[in-house]
Amino acid sequence: MATIKDIAARAGVSIAAVSRVLNFDETINVSDSTKKKILEAAEELNYIPLRERKNRKKDYINLGIVHWYSDKEELEDPYYLSIRMGIEKHCADEHVFFVRINKGEKYEKLESLDGIIAIGKFGDKDIEGFRKLTTNIVFVDSSPDEDLYDSVVIDFRKAVTGVLDYLTSLGHKEIYYMGGEEYVNEGTTKVKDYRLETYRDYMEEIDLYSSDNVLLGRFTHADGYRLMREALLQGRKPSALFIASDSMAIGTYKAIMEAGLSLPGDISVIGFNDISTAQYMIPALSTVKVYKDFMGETAVDLILERLKNERAISKKIIVPTRLIIRESCRSLE
Repeated sequence: MATIKDIAARAGVSIAAVSRVLNFDETINVSDSTKKKILEAAEELNYIPLRERKNRKKDYINLGIVHWYSDKEELEDPYYLSIRMGIEKHCADEHVFFVRINKGEKYEKLESLDGIIAIGKFGDKDIEGFRKLTTNIVFVDSSPDEDLYDSVVIDFRKAVTGVLDYLTSLGHKEIYYMGGEEYVNEGTTKVKDYRLETYRDYMEEIDLYSSDNVLLGRFTHADGYRLMREALLQGRKPSALFIASDSMAIGTYKAIMEAGLSLPGDISVIGFNDISTAQYMIPALSTVKVYKDFMGETAVDLILERLKNERAISKKIIVPTRLIIRESCRSLE
Protein backbone atom coordinates (compact mmCIF):
# COMPACT_ATOMS: atom_id res chain seq x y z
CA MET A 1 0.00 0.00 0.00
CA ALA A 2 1.36 3.40 -1.00
CA THR A 3 2.72 5.76 1.66
CA ILE A 4 3.24 9.53 1.84
CA LYS A 5 6.93 8.86 1.24
CA ASP A 6 6.10 7.08 -2.03
CA ILE A 7 3.98 10.03 -3.18
CA ALA A 8 6.73 12.53 -2.29
CA ALA A 9 9.22 10.54 -4.37
CA ARG A 10 6.83 10.32 -7.32
CA ALA A 11 5.94 14.04 -7.22
CA GLY A 12 9.48 15.23 -6.42
CA VAL A 13 8.45 17.21 -3.33
CA SER A 14 8.95 16.95 0.44
CA ILE A 15 7.03 14.53 2.65
CA ALA A 16 5.74 17.50 4.67
CA ALA A 17 4.31 19.12 1.54
CA VAL A 18 2.53 15.90 0.59
CA SER A 19 1.06 15.51 4.07
CA ARG A 20 -0.28 19.08 4.16
CA VAL A 21 -1.73 18.98 0.66
CA LEU A 22 -3.46 15.62 1.21
CA ASN A 23 -4.93 16.97 4.44
CA PHE A 24 -6.12 20.08 2.53
CA ASP A 25 -4.14 22.47 4.71
CA GLU A 26 -5.20 25.87 3.32
CA THR A 27 -2.22 27.64 4.93
CA ILE A 28 0.37 25.82 2.82
CA ASN A 29 2.18 28.09 0.37
CA VAL A 30 2.63 25.96 -2.76
CA SER A 31 1.50 26.53 -6.34
CA ASP A 32 -1.59 24.99 -7.88
CA SER A 33 0.64 23.01 -10.22
CA THR A 34 2.48 21.45 -7.24
CA LYS A 35 -0.82 20.57 -5.54
CA LYS A 36 -1.98 19.04 -8.81
CA LYS A 37 1.21 16.98 -9.09
CA ILE A 38 0.82 15.64 -5.54
CA LEU A 39 -2.85 14.75 -5.97
CA GLU A 40 -2.19 13.02 -9.26
CA ALA A 41 0.69 11.01 -7.75
CA ALA A 42 -1.58 9.96 -4.87
CA GLU A 43 -4.25 8.86 -7.32
CA GLU A 44 -1.80 6.94 -9.51
CA LEU A 45 -0.46 5.09 -6.47
CA ASN A 46 -3.99 4.43 -5.13
CA TYR A 47 -3.09 6.10 -1.86
CA ILE A 48 -5.67 5.81 0.93
CA PRO A 49 -5.19 8.11 3.97
CA LEU A 50 -4.80 6.39 7.32
CA ARG A 51 -8.02 7.85 8.70
CA GLU A 52 -9.91 6.51 5.70
CA ARG A 53 -8.36 3.05 6.02
CA LYS A 54 -9.53 2.98 9.61
CA ASN A 55 -13.04 4.08 8.66
CA ARG A 56 -13.28 2.06 5.48
CA LYS A 57 -16.37 -0.12 5.41
CA LYS A 58 -17.24 -3.00 3.18
CA ASP A 59 -19.94 -0.95 1.45
CA TYR A 60 -17.82 2.15 0.76
CA ILE A 61 -18.87 4.56 -2.02
CA ASN A 62 -16.72 4.94 -5.11
CA LEU A 63 -17.23 7.91 -7.44
CA GLY A 64 -15.87 8.99 -10.76
CA ILE A 65 -14.92 12.65 -11.24
CA VAL A 66 -14.93 13.65 -14.92
CA HIS A 67 -13.25 16.93 -15.79
CA TRP A 68 -13.89 18.37 -19.24
CA TYR A 69 -10.68 20.41 -19.08
CA SER A 70 -7.30 18.98 -20.02
CA ASP A 71 -4.39 19.41 -17.60
CA LYS A 72 -3.10 22.38 -19.60
CA GLU A 73 -6.50 24.09 -19.74
CA GLU A 74 -6.98 23.57 -16.02
CA LEU A 75 -3.77 25.47 -15.26
CA GLU A 76 -4.60 28.29 -17.71
CA ASP A 77 -8.05 28.86 -16.19
CA PRO A 78 -8.28 27.83 -12.49
CA TYR A 79 -12.09 28.13 -12.32
CA TYR A 80 -12.71 24.42 -12.80
CA LEU A 81 -9.62 23.49 -10.80
CA SER A 82 -11.18 25.18 -7.76
CA ILE A 83 -14.44 23.26 -8.25
CA ARG A 84 -12.56 19.97 -8.53
CA MET A 85 -10.53 20.68 -5.41
CA GLY A 86 -13.78 21.36 -3.55
CA ILE A 87 -15.17 18.02 -4.70
CA GLU A 88 -12.06 16.07 -3.76
CA LYS A 89 -11.77 17.71 -0.35
CA HIS A 90 -15.39 16.90 0.47
CA CYS A 91 -14.92 13.33 -0.74
CA ALA A 92 -12.01 13.02 1.69
CA ASP A 93 -14.09 14.47 4.52
CA GLU A 94 -16.91 12.00 3.79
CA HIS A 95 -14.58 9.01 3.29
CA VAL A 96 -15.67 8.67 -0.32
CA PHE A 97 -13.23 7.10 -2.76
CA PHE A 98 -12.91 8.46 -6.28
CA VAL A 99 -11.13 8.10 -9.58
CA ARG A 100 -10.54 11.18 -11.72
CA ILE A 101 -10.22 11.48 -15.47
CA ASN A 102 -9.71 14.49 -17.73
CA LYS A 103 -10.93 15.24 -21.22
CA GLY A 104 -9.49 12.86 -23.77
CA GLU A 105 -9.10 9.91 -21.42
CA LYS A 106 -11.16 6.74 -21.74
CA TYR A 107 -14.35 6.39 -19.72
CA GLU A 108 -13.56 2.73 -19.03
CA LYS A 109 -11.85 3.97 -15.87
CA LEU A 110 -15.32 4.78 -14.55
CA GLU A 111 -16.67 1.23 -14.76
CA SER A 112 -18.07 -0.36 -11.57
CA LEU A 113 -18.47 3.00 -9.84
CA ASP A 114 -21.48 4.12 -7.81
CA GLY A 115 -21.86 7.49 -9.50
CA ILE A 116 -20.26 10.22 -11.58
CA ILE A 117 -19.67 13.92 -10.95
CA ALA A 118 -19.13 15.67 -14.29
CA ILE A 119 -17.44 19.09 -14.11
CA GLY A 120 -17.97 21.40 -17.09
CA LYS A 121 -19.90 21.05 -20.32
CA PHE A 122 -20.46 17.79 -22.16
CA GLY A 123 -21.94 16.77 -25.50
CA ASP A 124 -24.51 14.12 -26.28
CA LYS A 125 -21.93 11.40 -26.90
CA ASP A 126 -20.23 12.01 -23.54
CA ILE A 127 -23.52 12.06 -21.64
CA GLU A 128 -24.65 8.85 -23.34
CA GLY A 129 -21.35 7.28 -22.31
CA PHE A 130 -21.86 8.28 -18.67
CA ARG A 131 -25.41 6.96 -18.65
CA LYS A 132 -24.28 3.55 -19.87
CA LEU A 133 -22.11 3.31 -16.77
CA THR A 134 -24.53 4.73 -14.19
CA THR A 135 -27.70 6.80 -13.86
CA ASN A 136 -26.32 8.48 -10.72
CA ILE A 137 -24.83 11.57 -12.34
CA VAL A 138 -24.35 15.13 -11.08
CA PHE A 139 -23.30 17.88 -13.49
CA VAL A 140 -21.44 20.91 -12.15
CA ASP A 141 -21.58 24.20 -14.12
CA SER A 142 -24.05 22.77 -16.62
CA SER A 143 -27.54 21.27 -16.56
CA PRO A 144 -28.08 19.18 -19.71
CA ASP A 145 -31.38 17.53 -18.72
CA GLU A 146 -33.09 18.61 -15.50
CA ASP A 147 -35.55 15.70 -15.66
CA LEU A 148 -32.80 13.10 -15.60
CA TYR A 149 -29.76 14.47 -13.81
CA ASP A 150 -28.85 16.44 -10.71
CA SER A 151 -26.91 19.63 -11.33
CA VAL A 152 -25.15 22.49 -9.56
CA VAL A 153 -25.07 25.82 -11.42
CA ILE A 154 -24.97 29.54 -10.81
CA ASP A 155 -27.51 32.15 -11.93
CA PHE A 156 -25.55 33.78 -14.74
CA ARG A 157 -28.41 36.06 -15.72
CA LYS A 158 -28.74 37.54 -12.25
CA ALA A 159 -24.96 37.91 -11.88
CA VAL A 160 -24.47 39.66 -15.24
CA THR A 161 -27.49 41.90 -14.74
CA GLY A 162 -25.95 43.02 -11.45
CA VAL A 163 -22.67 43.86 -13.20
CA LEU A 164 -24.38 45.90 -15.91
CA ASP A 165 -26.65 47.66 -13.43
CA TYR A 166 -23.53 48.73 -11.54
CA LEU A 167 -21.66 49.95 -14.63
CA THR A 168 -24.61 51.89 -16.00
CA SER A 169 -25.17 53.44 -12.55
CA LEU A 170 -21.62 54.82 -12.86
CA GLY A 171 -22.61 56.49 -16.13
CA HIS A 172 -20.99 54.01 -18.55
CA LYS A 173 -22.64 53.52 -21.93
CA GLU A 174 -19.82 52.22 -24.14
CA ILE A 175 -19.64 48.87 -22.33
CA TYR A 176 -17.80 46.03 -24.08
CA TYR A 177 -18.09 42.30 -23.37
CA MET A 178 -15.13 39.91 -23.48
CA GLY A 179 -15.55 36.17 -23.14
CA GLY A 180 -14.69 32.73 -24.45
CA GLU A 181 -16.19 30.38 -26.99
CA GLU A 182 -16.55 26.73 -25.96
CA TYR A 183 -17.57 23.66 -27.94
CA VAL A 184 -18.75 20.10 -27.29
CA ASN A 185 -19.48 17.08 -29.51
CA GLU A 186 -15.90 17.07 -30.79
CA GLY A 187 -15.97 20.76 -31.61
CA THR A 188 -19.17 20.70 -33.67
CA THR A 189 -21.56 22.29 -31.19
CA LYS A 190 -21.02 25.70 -29.61
CA VAL A 191 -21.98 25.95 -25.94
CA LYS A 192 -24.47 28.70 -25.12
CA ASP A 193 -22.91 31.25 -22.76
CA TYR A 194 -25.60 32.88 -20.63
CA ARG A 195 -23.23 35.70 -19.72
CA LEU A 196 -23.00 36.81 -23.34
CA GLU A 197 -26.71 36.24 -23.91
CA THR A 198 -27.63 38.33 -20.89
CA TYR A 199 -25.21 41.09 -21.89
CA ARG A 200 -26.76 41.25 -25.35
CA ASP A 201 -30.34 41.27 -24.03
CA TYR A 202 -29.54 43.96 -21.45
CA MET A 203 -27.74 46.25 -23.88
CA GLU A 204 -30.43 45.84 -26.53
CA GLU A 205 -33.06 46.75 -23.95
CA ILE A 206 -31.35 50.10 -23.33
CA ASP A 207 -30.57 50.53 -27.06
CA LEU A 208 -26.78 50.37 -26.59
CA TYR A 209 -25.91 46.97 -28.08
CA SER A 210 -23.39 46.63 -30.90
CA SER A 211 -21.84 43.36 -32.08
CA ASP A 212 -18.57 45.31 -32.56
CA ASN A 213 -18.42 45.61 -28.77
CA VAL A 214 -18.22 41.83 -28.26
CA LEU A 215 -14.71 40.31 -28.07
CA LEU A 216 -14.57 36.50 -28.14
CA GLY A 217 -11.67 34.07 -27.83
CA ARG A 218 -10.61 31.53 -25.20
CA PHE A 219 -10.77 31.86 -21.42
CA THR A 220 -7.01 32.43 -21.06
CA HIS A 221 -4.60 35.22 -20.10
CA ALA A 222 -3.17 35.13 -23.62
CA ASP A 223 -6.51 35.66 -25.36
CA GLY A 224 -7.50 38.41 -22.94
CA TYR A 225 -4.30 40.22 -23.93
CA ARG A 226 -4.73 39.51 -27.66
CA LEU A 227 -8.38 40.58 -27.87
CA MET A 228 -7.84 43.84 -25.98
CA ARG A 229 -4.67 44.70 -27.88
CA GLU A 230 -6.38 44.12 -31.26
CA ALA A 231 -9.39 46.22 -30.27
CA LEU A 232 -7.23 49.13 -29.12
CA LEU A 233 -5.08 49.01 -32.27
CA GLN A 234 -8.31 49.26 -34.29
CA GLY A 235 -9.32 52.36 -32.34
CA ARG A 236 -12.07 50.59 -30.40
CA LYS A 237 -11.86 51.81 -26.80
CA PRO A 238 -14.66 51.07 -24.33
CA SER A 239 -15.32 53.19 -21.29
CA ALA A 240 -16.02 49.94 -19.41
CA LEU A 241 -15.33 46.29 -20.06
CA PHE A 242 -17.12 43.28 -18.58
CA ILE A 243 -14.90 40.20 -18.82
CA ALA A 244 -16.39 36.74 -18.33
CA SER A 245 -13.19 35.37 -16.76
CA ASP A 246 -10.67 36.81 -14.32
CA SER A 247 -7.95 34.90 -16.19
CA MET A 248 -8.75 36.91 -19.31
CA ALA A 249 -8.78 40.09 -17.22
CA ILE A 250 -5.11 39.57 -16.30
CA GLY A 251 -4.12 39.65 -19.97
CA THR A 252 -6.46 42.58 -20.61
CA TYR A 253 -4.74 44.65 -17.91
CA LYS A 254 -1.40 44.14 -19.68
CA ALA A 255 -2.76 45.21 -23.07
CA ILE A 256 -4.37 48.35 -21.64
CA MET A 257 -1.22 49.42 -19.82
CA GLU A 258 1.01 48.71 -22.82
CA ALA A 259 -1.23 51.04 -24.84
CA GLY A 260 -0.42 53.83 -22.39
CA LEU A 261 -3.90 53.83 -20.90
CA SER A 262 -4.82 53.67 -17.24
CA LEU A 263 -7.19 51.55 -15.17
CA PRO A 264 -9.76 52.73 -14.26
CA GLY A 265 -8.94 56.23 -15.53
CA ASP A 266 -9.43 55.34 -19.18
CA ILE A 267 -11.14 51.97 -19.00
CA SER A 268 -13.12 50.43 -16.14
CA VAL A 269 -12.98 46.64 -15.84
CA ILE A 270 -15.11 44.02 -14.07
CA GLY A 271 -14.19 40.32 -14.13
CA PHE A 272 -15.93 37.09 -13.27
CA ASN A 273 -14.99 34.26 -10.84
CA ASP A 274 -12.93 36.13 -8.19
CA ILE A 275 -9.79 34.01 -8.51
CA SER A 276 -7.30 34.34 -5.67
CA THR A 277 -5.07 36.83 -7.51
CA ALA A 278 -7.91 39.25 -8.38
CA GLN A 279 -7.56 41.22 -5.16
CA TYR A 280 -3.80 41.65 -5.69
CA MET A 281 -3.97 43.04 -9.22
CA ILE A 282 -3.21 46.74 -9.65
CA PRO A 283 -5.79 48.18 -9.44
CA ALA A 284 -7.55 45.44 -7.47
CA LEU A 285 -10.07 43.81 -9.80
CA SER A 286 -13.79 44.23 -9.24
CA THR A 287 -15.39 40.90 -10.06
CA VAL A 288 -18.27 38.50 -9.52
CA LYS A 289 -17.45 36.07 -6.75
CA VAL A 290 -18.39 32.48 -7.59
CA TYR A 291 -18.38 30.08 -4.65
CA LYS A 292 -16.51 27.36 -6.51
CA ASP A 293 -15.54 25.24 -3.49
CA PHE A 294 -19.16 25.25 -2.33
CA MET A 295 -20.32 24.16 -5.79
CA GLY A 296 -18.02 21.16 -5.50
CA GLU A 297 -19.18 20.32 -1.98
CA THR A 298 -22.81 20.58 -3.04
CA ALA A 299 -22.24 18.17 -5.94
CA VAL A 300 -20.85 15.55 -3.55
CA ASP A 301 -23.77 16.04 -1.15
CA LEU A 302 -26.25 15.61 -4.00
CA ILE A 303 -24.83 12.32 -5.20
CA LEU A 304 -24.45 10.94 -1.68
CA GLU A 305 -28.08 11.81 -0.96
CA ARG A 306 -29.22 10.11 -4.15
CA LEU A 307 -27.19 6.99 -3.38
CA LYS A 308 -28.08 6.69 0.30
CA ASN A 309 -31.76 7.65 0.06
CA GLU A 310 -32.43 6.22 -3.42
CA ARG A 311 -33.91 9.54 -4.45
CA ALA A 312 -35.55 9.28 -7.87
CA ILE A 313 -36.45 12.94 -8.51
CA SER A 314 -33.66 15.11 -9.89
CA LYS A 315 -32.50 18.31 -8.20
CA LYS A 316 -31.03 21.48 -9.65
CA ILE A 317 -29.15 23.61 -7.12
CA ILE A 318 -28.53 27.25 -8.01
CA VAL A 319 -25.64 28.69 -6.01
CA PRO A 320 -25.70 32.49 -5.53
CA THR A 321 -22.89 34.83 -6.58
CA ARG A 322 -21.78 38.20 -5.20
CA LEU A 323 -20.47 41.33 -6.93
CA ILE A 324 -17.18 42.35 -5.29
CA ILE A 325 -16.44 46.05 -5.75
CA ARG A 326 -12.72 46.90 -5.61
CA GLU A 327 -10.70 49.54 -7.45
CA SER A 328 -10.96 48.79 -11.18
CA CYS A 329 -14.06 50.88 -11.97
CA ARG A 330 -14.74 54.60 -11.81
CA SER A 331 -17.78 56.81 -12.08
CA LEU A 332 -18.22 59.03 -15.14
CA GLU A 333 -20.71 61.25 -13.35
